[in-house]
Amino acid sequence: MHPDLEKMIVLQGLDVEAKRLRDEMSALPKRVAELETKLKATQGQRAVVVDLIAKEEVLRRRQELDIKDHQAKMAKVKKQLDQATTTVQVTAFEHEISFAQGEVSRLEDAELESMERSEALEAQKARADEAVAADEKILERERVRAAETIAADKVALAGVEERRAALRPEIGEDALSVYDRISKGKGTAVAEALNQKCMACQMMLRPQKWNDLRDRSNDETMMTCESCGRLLYYDPARDAPQKKAVPVESIAASIIRSL
Repeated sequence: MHPDLEKMIVLQGLDVEAKRLRDEMSALPKRVAELETKLKATQGQRAVVVDLIAKEEVLRRRQELDIKDHQAKMAKVKKQLDQATTTVQVTAFEHEISFAQGEVSRLEDAELESMERSEALEAQKARADEAVAADEKILERERVRAAETIAADKVALAGVEERRAALRPEIGEDALSVYDRISKGKGTAVAEALNQKCMACQMMLRPQKWNDLRDRSNDETMMTCESCGRLLYYDPARDAPQKKAVPVESIAASIIRSL
């Protein structure tokens, strides 16, 4: 394998790790913000229920006052009825009493319906309380986790960037320029070729290119995938079992060891 290509494989591993760390540090605050929005929505739903409960209580107090007013009116009219001297007066007073009794009955029924609604709303409030408590717990846990993870990622990223800065000058200028150009356009610049296939784009390689790539006499040549344009490397340790004559440390393992 071309010596610059070996270093570019390591560099790509560092680039990928740096991107992962940056993406994670960027995603965690967004996750916390989403949970904050969810909590506010849950609190808003609870507030609606609490407001409805309060309105039902106000309604029942008004109904109770109205009932007392009608009852007081009935008591007053009954006294007047006892003092009535004509049929017309008796009829009028009885009509007033009947109307007041009807209103009291109607208000008592309405009050009972309000109590039933309040009971259902109280059950909703209990569920809303549980939901708010659960969302608050999740939010607090994620805030702590995000803060700890971001702090650790910053330290890890500093180490990765330091190793990247040390490695890049070790790669030939022309090779590094090719690496940067491909990486900028494709996201990654180097891809493993396995089983006659580019593992980045999954396209098959021509038999001749595949043979040339596996030919160790071509160590000074860097080959690219004809489909995606990435630089290709061949890892004999990951070839089909019948192809391996002696145990060979995989390139992936050597990269991990070098990180």
